[in-house]
Amino acid sequence: MTEETLSIERPVLHEQVAHRLRQMLVEGRIAPGAKLNERTLCEELRISRTPLREAIKMLAAEGLVELLPNRGSVAVQLSEAAVRDTFEVMAGLEALSGQLAAQRVTEAELAEIKALHHEMMAAFLRRDLSVYYQLNAAIHRLMNLAAKNPVLTSIYNQVNARLQAFRFRSNQDGEKWSRAVQEHEAMIRALEARDSGALGHVLFDHLNHKRDVVMDQLRSLKAAPATQQGNAE
Repeated sequence: MTEETLSIERPVLHEQVAHRLRQMLVEGRIAPGAKLNERTLCEELRISRTPLREAIKMLAAEGLVELLPNRGSVAVQLSEAAVRDTFEVMAGLEALSGQLAAQRVTEAELAEIKALHHEMMAAFLRRDLSVYYQLNAAIHRLMNLAAKNPVLTSIYNQVNARLQAFRFRSNQDGEKWSRAVQEHEAMIRALEARDSGALGHVLFDHLNHKRDVVMDQLRSLKAAPATQQGNAE
């Protein structure tokens, strides 16, 4: 194997590892505040520590992982205030993405987004939350790219990374999940119609609804220990 080949494969590997870790963080397999056990992760992912550590650095740059001096790394745990503030920013970024995408989306981009939407609907009917979420995230990402504003995309990706786990968990309630699907159908109709106002509005509301669900979940989790303690007494 040549030096040139190694230089190509090495970054691809740690990017693949970062993708796997990101998915584990989003789906709660690595809990907020939990330490990333390098030995366990290396065994589970069947990799050496070098690509794992490079992947962890990538996630730290995204704000998903916190590097602690001489103590390894932990999954970031956002406060309620930080979650609320981040969702407020994200709602504005999603709305702007939608407004610009409605004006600038190409027929090829629209066809790809619609195809992913159909796949996402099939996953919803199967109640396959993991696949549904991956397709959902891809649709939002493609709409952002259709806006054709690199500055917006850079900021969008940075802020969105902090909310992935919360956006995933917001669909664990059946009624809220159904509402989110209806909002996605409205997004597709607005994008097809090139209605920038309608698409920006539905995306803004969509993110605010997710914020409300997530804040309720966080408050319930916070109240649970006190309730359990009361029951024990």
